[in-house]
Amino acid sequence: MNMRRLIAMTKRVLLQLWHDPRTLALLFLSPALLMTILKYVYWTNPDLFQRVAGSMLGVFPMLVMFLITSVATLRERSSGTLERLMISPLGKAEFIAGYAIAFGLASLVQATAVSSYAIWVLGLKIAGLQITLIYAAILDALIGLAIGLAVSTFAKTEFQAIQFMPAILLPQLLLSGLLIPREAMPRILHDLSNFLPLSYAIDATRKVISNQGSILNDSLIIFLFLTLILSAGSLTLKRQTK
Repeated sequence: MNMRRLIAMTKRVLLQLWHDPRTLALLFLSPALLMTILKYVYWTNPDLFQRVAGSMLGVFPMLVMFLITSVATLRERSSGTLERLMISPLGKAEFIAGYAIAFGLASLVQATAVSSYAIWVLGLKIAGLQITLIYAAILDALIGLAIGLAVSTFAKTEFQAIQFMPAILLPQLLLSGLLIPREAMPRILHDLSNFLPLSYAIDATRKVISNQGSILNDSLIIFLFLTLILSAGSLTLKRQTK
């Protein structure tokens, strides 16, 4: 992997983000708006808001990052930009890594802004450190990024990429322990949840909120999932647009 080409690809994606106001709004305003709605949904039950909001801090960035990365990559392919990049000396791994680094930096800013808004404006209370919560939210966003990049290699249109959301993300949401603890699920569903990255992301976020337990094992498992998903996306990335 050539570092100069990787840095150039990362800068290119960041510049695209900077010059796209709608994407910036989706990245930074929509999670804050959703957290505000959640606050008023549980206005009469603040204790429930405290329990739910922490987990949603990770879920919202994941959903947003999935949408942005899958659609952005499809846009590159449909416009012919991806084919031109692949004809250049840029490798598949450098293309995938450039996107991952650029959106990883964007998720860092996003997680910092949204968690600060939730804590200082909406009154979310966390027993752990905010920086650890930001780290957990970044992991969640990277899961959405990795899945979005992988999905974009199988979809031919932006609409097809969005169609993958109910098939790939919603089952993870249902089995992640967000609605009920995973231990309370039937054995087959609990075992299945062990093979889904979002389960570990939700576990990590809840540990930070309650300051109970280390998130090191969850982080390592998530990074393993990220490596596998991004590697699969790199291997299946087509050099030519059909």
